[in-house]
Amino acid sequence: MASHFGRNINIQIFGQSHSQALGVTIDGLPAGYVLDMGKIQAFLDRRRGGQNAYSTPRKESDMPNIICGIVDDMTCGAPLTAIFQNKDTRSADYDEQRTIPRPSHADYYADEKYLGAQDYRGGGHFSGRMTLPLTFAGAVCVQILEKWDIHIGAHIDQIYTVLDQPFDPLKLTRKDLQGPQASDFPVNDPSVAGPMQQAIADAAKEGDSVGGIIECAAIGLPIGAGSPMFEGIENQLARAIFGIPAVRGIEFGAGFDAAGMTGSEHNDAFTIDTPTPAPDSPESSCPGQANITHQTNNAGGVVGGLTTGAPLIFRVAIKPTPSIAAQQDSVDLETMKPAKLNIIGRHDPCIVPRAVPVVEAATAIVLVDELVKSFE
Repeated sequence: MASHFGRNINIQIFGQSHSQALGVTIDGLPAGYVLDMGKIQAFLDRRRGGQNAYSTPRKESDMPNIICGIVDDMTCGAPLTAIFQNKDTRSADYDEQRTIPRPSHADYYADEKYLGAQDYRGGGHFSGRMTLPLTFAGAVCVQILEKWDIHIGAHIDQIYTVLDQPFDPLKLTRKDLQGPQASDFPVNDPSVAGPMQQAIADAAKEGDSVGGIIECAAIGLPIGAGSPMFEGIENQLARAIFGIPAVRGIEFGAGFDAAGMTGSEHNDAFTIDTPTPAPDSPESSCPGQANITHQTNNAGGVVGGLTTGAPLIFRVAIKPTPSIAAQQDSVDLETMKPAKLNIIGRHDPCIVPRAVPVVEAATAIVLVDELVKSFE
């Protein structure tokens, strides 16, 4: 199982959904960075379940036990390893999945690949629980990026058919990114939170689930981060984002809408931005330094695999939770006959809200991995 990521910063995730513990080792972190452990826990808590009606009832503390790599809250250059205990497991809920696989889960395909030796409990290594150590690694990387004046934020762009207001593709500020993060339900427009939550509640009442879209952005990136061909920023982000279970697609900037545009509509024309000094500034009579910028950001901040200096903006499609209460058709692998499946485990009727910090985390990992050599 390939559970590692990175070239300069190597992330190795280990454990299973119902194993005694799970965790992550981060190798290659630069030494001398002070980490705010309170902020890291707050970041993890945004992903934690059992806090509201639209998340799984499973309640875990999700508190990291850091066994190496940090001294006095400062990275020391050694690999950083954090372990999370699994306390609130109900493995018996998954006994039926030994022989009757859940549709749209990895149960049957893992059984074929690993010849029945895989951990079927809670999805094992394929579970969304594995995003916890990923989120921890990302929370560490977020703080490193902030010291480089690079900031990341995401919001729920859509749940089922309910839409939020998107980020401004050009004039995006740190305050814009932090707004959704400060909310229990991370949206830009508070008026859509109620309808989104109602859509989740309606699906849950019917024993069903819904999916949605997450929009993520990063600002403060230098021009030219990334590489052409296979190591472009989009390539690296797509690989990391697709490591999140339930992700079905990713698009940058105008994305698939670009297919219906002309070149003149899609091209991000250049312009000169000359900042105007503040009226009380000693240099108020002198124009500010001219900068090359863009009139639009249909590229989403990446062209030719390289960052453009505009906000990096992309959207991630999240499928409906496949574990639903409604009865589903499956097969019995022992009798090789059709079977009915009633899933009794604890699951989210919509995983989109909890996936928002996970998308931020994966983005932070990619950006630190790409930029760390520039800031050492």
